[in-house]
Amino acid sequence: MVREHIDTIDSLLARYVAGTLPTPARVLVEAHLELKPDNRIKVANLEAMAGLELSAIDPVALDNRDAMLAAVLGSRMPESSGVVQQSEARIFPKALYDFVGFDAGDVPWRTRMPGFKEYELGDIEGCHVNLFWIKPGRTVPAHTHEGSELSLVLDGAFSDARGHYGRGDISVADDSVDHRPSADTGRPCIGFAVMDAPLKLTGSFRQLIGDIIG
Repeated sequence: MVREHIDTIDSLLARYVAGTLPTPARVLVEAHLELKPDNRIKVANLEAMAGLELSAIDPVALDNRDAMLAAVLGSRMPESSGVVQQSEARIFPKALYDFVGFDAGDVPWRTRMPGFKEYELGDIEGCHVNLFWIKPGRTVPAHTHEGSELSLVLDGAFSDARGHYGRGDISVADDSVDHRPSADTGRPCIGFAVMDAPLKLTGSFRQLIGDIIG
């Protein structure tokens, strides 16, 4: 994303481990790992593989070694290294809550079309970032993407031609994906989206008008 193309969850996690993701995408992955802890095993395996690769590289002398060592030894430890317990009433994972500063109940939503609301967090490190809310049973107009789009489901669920995405799942879309997401009927779908290029509406004019009107 931004510097590297991302088209699968595996490539997203690999770039997370490599530390090359822009901040919004990194927050999205950290929030995903809070909600889907099983994927922490995959991240740990990727980190182990990266460590093996690093161990095979010939060491290089550090510039200003003494100053760097003094800085490390002089740094303060975090006040708590334990696992942070999240409130049961909170919808947003801690990583996302810390990033946006509030939970789902306090989002200042803005209606974009009937049954679809957004809160724009703006452009951050080359990414356009927003939260979205889809009314139960609502279908989002068909669209594709000029770049990469990552969408993390925070509550509820949606489906498209590729599958079903529930709480903690990430949808990875790019210019090869043309989809028409539809929220489940049980409850609103709330998500966090990070994209590095605009989306482009597709489908017939009649379908587009129907989806916009809802």
